[in-house]
Amino acid sequence: MRKTLVLCLTILTAGTVLGQHAGHEPAADCPMKKEAAASPYSGQETRDIKALSDDERRRLLEGHGMGMALPAELNRYPGPKHVLELAGELDLRPEQIDAAETIFDAMDERARQLGQRLIELEADLDERFSLGEIDEDALSKIVLEIGRVRGDLRLTHLRAHLQMRAAMSEDQIADYDRLRGYRH
Repeated sequence: MRKTLVLCLTILTAGTVLGQHAGHEPAADCPMKKEAAASPYSGQETRDIKALSDDERRRLLEGHGMGMALPAELNRYPGPKHVLELAGELDLRPEQIDAAETIFDAMDERARQLGQRLIELEADLDERFSLGEIDEDALSKIVLEIGRVRGDLRLTHLRAHLQMRAAMSEDQIADYDRLRGYRH
């Protein structure tokens, strides 16, 4: 088995290096053959921005959390959007509704701005690779900026959960968790 695997890897490497010339195909029983032939990214090469699906782009532009606040949401730090959706069941006071709206509006505005910026950066990165106009310096700058923007976006969503928790009672938080289907 080990010899077969070494042979398969050698053939795969040679096939890649030699441009898959005739006679350099992996052996039929090579466990790597199927994995090497297909890519989970197949079809994504037609995307406008390779790193983002159309749905991800839409959700970023609309300010959605996209799971960025799960540590808060699943640990008893309610999100303002869902608090507003459940306002009646949570028996929120008028000042709590105002607070939730203020928290949500600030989060939503900032998240949309950051989402737009993230899309612009990913488009720039993609274009530079597409045109073959990328070097180590440009790559480092863009990728680090993408990381900073993603971090800021996540912070924006998590901060809103932190602020929302401070505006609610323990009973309301327990009701929120129950209504959202969480068990604590």
